[in-house]
Amino acid sequence: MTEVTIAALPPAPLHALEIWSQPRAVAGRFEAAFGATLPPMGRSIACAGLILIRFEPAVWLVEGDVAPLEPVLGEDGALTAIGGGIVRVRLSGPGWRRLLMEGGVFDAETPAFAAGCSAATIIDHVAVRLWVESEEACLAYVPASYAAGLIHFWEHALLAA
Repeated sequence: MTEVTIAALPPAPLHALEIWSQPRAVAGRFEAAFGATLPPMGRSIACAGLILIRFEPAVWLVEGDVAPLEPVLGEDGALTAIGGGIVRVRLSGPGWRRLLMEGGVFDAETPAFAAGCSAATIIDHVAVRLWVESEEACLAYVPASYAAGLIHFWEHALLAA
């Protein structure tokens, strides 16, 4: 397998943004406040110092200072801090896609999984959220309780290749 660097990143402010009512109204307020649209399923945007990554129909992962999002949500959703329970792992280098195929069920090698795309999947029995940061790197958002084990799994896969 070609070279891959596996790096657990320092903690970052991470929140789950959920919209449970009036999604069109929330989307309109978001566009008015940020000049951008909420990303569709499997996509992301960066705006106003935030990264919003959509993994589920009504849930986005938000990295950054979420204070400006609170008035946008109003009573139609919630922001929940999840940073303490998630480890961000950057897989970088020419072989990151192949590494994600080890023990995984998602086709990370498809060209359609390009920069800005996201996916929720299972790797080695662990629920993982993936975000393609660039053609050379992908961030895996891994539950903290499984991060060390999954990193070890990936390191072992690299040695076995």
